[in-house]
Amino acid sequence: AIKMMTKKRYSFWKVFWVVLGVNLFFTLLGFIALSVSPMYGKDFNWSKLLTWHYLFSQLLSIAFSAGFYFFTVNGYYKLFFERKPASDFIKPSVIAVVVLAAYFVLAYYLAVSKKISLSINDAKYEQPMTPGLMLFAYAISTAFYIGMALLVAYLTHLRDERKQRKILEAQKMQLEVEKSQANFNFLKAQINPHFLHNTLNFLYAKSLPYSSELSEGILTLSDIMRYALSEGNAKDGKAPLKDEIEHVRNVIKINQLRFNNNLNVNFNVEGVVNGATTIPFVLITLVENAFKHGDLKSTEHPIDINLSIDHSRVYFYCRNKKKNGPKELSTGIGLDNIQKRLELAYGKDYSLNVKDQADF
Repeated sequence: AIKMMTKKRYSFWKVFWVVLGVNLFFTLLGFIALSVSPMYGKDFNWSKLLTWHYLFSQLLSIAFSAGFYFFTVNGYYKLFFERKPASDFIKPSVIAVVVLAAYFVLAYYLAVSKKISLSINDAKYEQPMTPGLMLFAYAISTAFYIGMALLVAYLTHLRDERKQRKILEAQKMQLEVEKSQANFNFLKAQINPHFLHNTLNFLYAKSLPYSSELSEGILTLSDIMRYALSEGNAKDGKAPLKDEIEHVRNVIKINQLRFNNNLNVNFNVEGVVNGATTIPFVLITLVENAFKHGDLKSTEHPIDINLSIDHSRVYFYCRNKKKNGPKELSTGIGLDNIQKRLELAYGKDYSLNVKDQADF
C-alpha cells in the first residue's frame, strides 16, 4: 500500500475537480469584480468576453493545470516520501519550467488580443505585450505553479507521515499489550488453577478449628487467586465492574489481615454497579500502588478510594499520603501500562489524571 501511495498519491480526477472548483471560484469572483467596477462603466460588452474562444481557452487552462499538478504534486510527494536530497528536486523543477514555457507560448498565440487594455477616467488605453512584460508574467506564473505544487506535496507528506506515525504507535502499543498478555498466560500456565483452588480450600477447612482469622485469610486469598487466574473473568476484553470492585475489596481485606486490621483505608462506591463493565485489573493496579507507596497507618490521612457510576461513565479516585523513610523502587510500568490499555480499549473516551505532590 505504501509503495502504491508513493507512485500516485493523488488521482488525476481528484486533482481535476479541485482545479476546476478553484478556477470556477476565481472566474466568478472576476465577473463580480467586472460588474461592480466603475473602471469598465455600464457599456461593458459581455458578449465579447463570453465567446467560444474564451471558453476554449478556459478549458485548455483547466486541463493543463490539472495535468501539471497531477504530475508535479505526485512527483514532488514521492521525493519527499523517499527523503531525497534537495538536488533531486532540480530535474523535475527544470522540466516543469520548460513545460510551463511551452504552455505560456501556446496561450499567447491562442489569445484573441496581444495587448493589455486599461480604462482610466473614461479614457481607454492599450499597451502591447512587450518581451519584458511577457517574461515578467511568465516568471510570476511559473513561481506560483511550481511553488503551489511543492507546498501541496510537502503538506500532504507531513500529514501522511503523522498518520503513519500514529498507526505505528498504535501497533507498538498493541504488540506490548499482546506481549504482556502472553507473559501473563505463561505464568498462569505454570499454576494449575484447579490444583491451587483445591489446595486453598483444603487449607481453609483444616484451619477452621484453629483460627477464624487464618481461615478467613485463606478464603480471601482463594477468591483473589480465582479471579486473577480465571479464564472467564473477562468477556470481549471487559469484566463486570461488580467483580472488579469485589476484587479490590478482597485485596484490601487481605492487607488488613496482614496488619491486624490497623490499616486506615476508606473505600466508597456510589451508583448502580450492575450491568457496568470495564477492562480488568486497572482499578486494582491503582489500589496496589497506594498500598505500596502509601502511609497505611496514618489516621489523619487514610487511603481514600472512591468509585461512582453516573449513567455511562465510571469515576475512580485513589489518594494516599506518601510514607516516610526509604522509597520503594518504582519503574512506573504500572501506570504506563494502564494508560496504554485504556487508550486501546476506549480511544479518546477516557481520562487518566495523576497528581504527584510532595506528600500525597
